[in-house]
Amino acid sequence: MATFLAGDIGGTKTILSLFDVPTQGNRPFAALGAMPKPIPLLKKTFPSREYTDLCPLVQEFLAIAENHQGTAISPEAACFGIAGPVIDNASELTNLGWFLRTDTLRDDLNISHVSLLNDFAATGYGVLGLTSDDIYTLQAGEPMSHAPIAIIGAGTGLGQGFLIPHADGYHSYPSEGGHSDFAPRSELEFQLQHYLIERYNIDRVSAERVVSGMGIAAIYQFLRSRSPERESEAMGERYRQWEQQIGHEPKTIDLSAAVSKAAIAGEDALCEEAMNLFVDAYGAEAGNLALKLLPYGGLYVAGGIAAKNLPLMQTGRFMRAFARKGRVSPLLKQVPVHIVLNPDVALLGAALYAIQDVSATT
Repeated sequence: MATFLAGDIGGTKTILSLFDVPTQGNRPFAALGAMPKPIPLLKKTFPSREYTDLCPLVQEFLAIAENHQGTAISPEAACFGIAGPVIDNASELTNLGWFLRTDTLRDDLNISHVSLLNDFAATGYGVLGLTSDDIYTLQAGEPMSHAPIAIIGAGTGLGQGFLIPHADGYHSYPSEGGHSDFAPRSELEFQLQHYLIERYNIDRVSAERVVSGMGIAAIYQFLRSRSPERESEAMGERYRQWEQQIGHEPKTIDLSAAVSKAAIAGEDALCEEAMNLFVDAYGAEAGNLALKLLPYGGLYVAGGIAAKNLPLMQTGRFMRAFARKGRVSPLLKQVPVHIVLNPDVALLGAALYAIQDVSATT
């Protein structure tokens, strides 16, 4: 067995995990498509802002792991998914003051192979390691081997990425597609767009402004501003508490979560309308991505929001908006569409990439 270290690095929290991987001839399997599933040993979450750099955080985690396992831990390789761009094996997390370089991490951690990946590129590799238990299929489609694969995921923001087949297997790439223009398709969505432009004093609205956690909150604000009399007493109290906490830490109210929970419970009509508008916009943007890539290898809906709101994603609204593309709509009926249920898909992808990195150099 060989041990690998994987990380999911964000501005708020950092998740680290150790995996064991079966080896053949004392080396991991060479191709991503042929790799065994990594076996998780230990996972811990750390508050990123309490550390001056990634290195001391990883060293603390490895010390915890050695105590937990009762033996010395020497990862064969490490890969860290970063919520930001990775250029020339380096990444700067400006909101943390961290500047990460693979060569520095390699030396300081004494790990011979260290990689940095954009977190959505890591999610792409993670998709390759998912099982049927890790996904919920919205549309079976007509899957094709060696076809592009698309990834979209609403969470704090809106991530988008894709995988392209190469001679040595799929390669995963991030994109900034979440910052493309929001495209209203109804009078209500046009009103939402104008509301956001005026509220935030901006000259355009990105898809991320609507299809994300902050988007759910913004949609709810928009709808309550149009019909304040429709707001329930319970949601009104939650909204006032949330508004008072803007700009302050710690927050005790997550407005987006409160809206989605009330909508799933069917106990608040305004919250249900907000989530319907959100799901419509999410499905439409997923369809836009599918049109650009024709991902007959599958389109995977990752990010925390889809899995947490699975009942709302199952109603048919998401897929109706996804497929409503005029005369080219039939093309999208062939695309397999899956919701990723595994919350550790980015960690899994980082581990798989670390295995590939070692295999490519041995």
